[in-house]
Amino acid sequence: MGLRNRAALTTAYAAGLRIAEVCRLKVISIDSKRMLLHVEGGKGGKDRYAMLSPRLLDILRAYWKRARPGLWLFPGREAGDHVSVAALQDACRVTRRTMRLSKPVTAHSLRHSFATHLLESGVELRVIQVLLGHADLSSTTRYAQVATHLIANTPSPFDRLSLVVVPPE
Repeated sequence: MGLRNRAALTTAYAAGLRIAEVCRLKVISIDSKRMLLHVEGGKGGKDRYAMLSPRLLDILRAYWKRARPGLWLFPGREAGDHVSVAALQDACRVTRRTMRLSKPVTAHSLRHSFATHLLESGVELRVIQVLLGHADLSSTTRYAQVATHLIANTPSPFDRLSLVVVPPE
């Protein structure tokens, strides 16, 4: 996989972005002072901010030093255009085949994994909703179904009660 595609797909996972949002990132979208990515015209045409992790910032800086992109962070083949959604989806497909992964992996799987991993690490669903740019919490709740081990490992508040309802034998 090429440098641009690797950096773009890494950005999709690290910030939980839709592939179309990654494609339209500009160099000036990176706000390293506030550690944010400015997403212009996301789903529904809405602008929002996504997290910029220190590790992703390091990767993007190294990418920028080598690629020297102009306006678009991830430029396309045509001068002045950004990389296409299809190009990144294809890069993901090729990588999946190269790695001989048996599970289906798509570019959107990266966003799904971002949300699931946040949930599994204890981040509240409402925070994940904001990070993903979901207008409706019901769009975010589908990720809660994936993390069933969280349900099994969550102690019941009943177990913390000190009253005895039925004495043990």
